[in-house]
This record gives sequence, structure tokens and C-alpha cells, in this order.
Amino acid sequence: MQRPNKRLAGQTAIVTGANSGIGEAVAEALGRDGANVVVNYVIHPEAAEEIVDRINKSDISGSAIAIKCDVSKEDQVIAMFKQTIDKFGTVDICVPNAGLQKDSPLHQMSLADWQLVIDINLTGQFLCVREAIKEFLKRGMRPEVSRSLGKIIHMSSVHQVIPWAGHANYASSKGAIHMLMESICQGYGPHKIRCNSIAPGAIKTGINKAAWDTEEALDKLNKLIPYKRIGVPEDIGSAAAWLASDESEYINGTTIFVDGGMTCYPGFTENG
Repeated sequence: MQRPNKRLAGQTAIVTGANSGIGEAVAEALGRDGANVVVNYVIHPEAAEEIVDRINKSDISGSAIAIKCDVSKEDQVIAMFKQTIDKFGTVDICVPNAGLQKDSPLHQMSLADWQLVIDINLTGQFLCVREAIKEFLKRGMRPEVSRSLGKIIHMSSVHQVIPWAGHANYASSKGAIHMLMESICQGYGPHKIRCNSIAPGAIKTGINKAAWDTEEALDKLNKLIPYKRIGVPEDIGSAAAWLASDESEYINGTTIFVDGGMTCYPGFTENG
């Protein structure tokens, strides 16, 4: 876990899909570093409110509120940003994290399952970062809190580069996020907007519980990870807080892989 500090004091962050797993860890990490945090959720409002309560009760954290929003719905995303700005004055950091899987072999995949994953994982990120960029440009620089006009941290995956049979919709959404992120960097870097991605590897969350909840499954998973341990959500939270801070101010248009070396393809250790 990162050591708390105030490097994000006076700033406001929206974290989507923040009522569990990676999003929860990111929201808490940003809060510990002093940011005000919007904990976005679609279901399980009680979980979102618990996270908000923890952030608000901490002496070292910023303030937090929970906002329900389906990120695939344009009107709801616009409303979430309006509610955030009404409460905190602006948005400085956008972490479009919400995502899901609907897995099946491609020849058996329904159009509905394809579209749902693309709508949440990709279109949802587009809608959130579009509204964030609008607010950054409208508001202008705030040098008292950051040297950047605004910070966008996409949540991608190692599967933006590692093919994943049986998960073509998910892998396609993450590959597209890579190009979305780089295109934003190219277009808005001159405005001092920083846009990067975090690409988690195997992280211990509910979405992949079957891959780690038995000793046999975990041993099989660790064969894919040179560091020989599964990641935890706090590993991603720490990376996100650093990327949101001025400590990483010259990093733009980059994907940071937080994967224990999974993208080094350990299966080739002995020449395949």
C-alpha cells in the first residue's frame, strides 16, 4: 500500500466502476493522497456508500460522494459530470475503469454479448473522457494544484497486447482503448492534458475468482507470471495515484503494465 501524502490535494477525481475491485482501490488511493473522489457505481449502492464512508472518515483523505451512472449511457455520463462539478467545482482526474466480461468462443458469441462489452468497456470510456476533456478546456489551468490541465487514466489490460481466445469482445475493447488513449495524447497533449493507461495483469478480484480461489488454479495462474504472485487491487491503486500526480508530469501517451511480468511471455523461458 502506498504511503499517504497530499500530492492530490485540492483536486477532484471521477473513478468509474469504483464500488469494488480495482476501482475501489483506485478511489481509496486517490482519496488518501488528498483528492475529492466520485465513487461511481451501477449496482450495489451499499458497497459504494461504504467506500465513501471510509474515505470521508479518514483524517488524511479528501471528500467523497457516490454517483450512480451507467457509463454506456450518454445522458447519465453528462449528468454525473454535472453533479460532480456542482459539488466540487471541477474535475481534474478521470479514471474510466468500469468494465465487464461476457465470455464465449467467437462462433458462439451473441451480438448482444459483443455489444454489451464494447458499450461498457470502450464506449463508456469514450463518453467519460470526452466530458472530462470538455471540463478541462473550459476550466483552464490551475497551477496551484497541478502542472497539467487535466489527467486521464484509462484502465486497460494486458489483453490489449496478449490475444485471448474465448474473450474476443473483451480483448478487442482493450486493444481499442490503447488507440483511444494514444489519440487523445496526440490531440490534447499541446493543451497540457495528460492521458495514459494502466494495463493490469492477473489481479485478485471477483471478476476472475475462478482463476485464483483454489491452490491448483493459483499455481496454474502463477506459471504465467514471472514474479510468481497474483496482483492485488492496491497494486493498481498505487500506480493510478502516482500517474495522477505531478510526479509523473512528463509521462503522456504511455501504457503502464502492472502485471508481474506477464507480458514477457514466461512460456518462452526455455525457448518455448
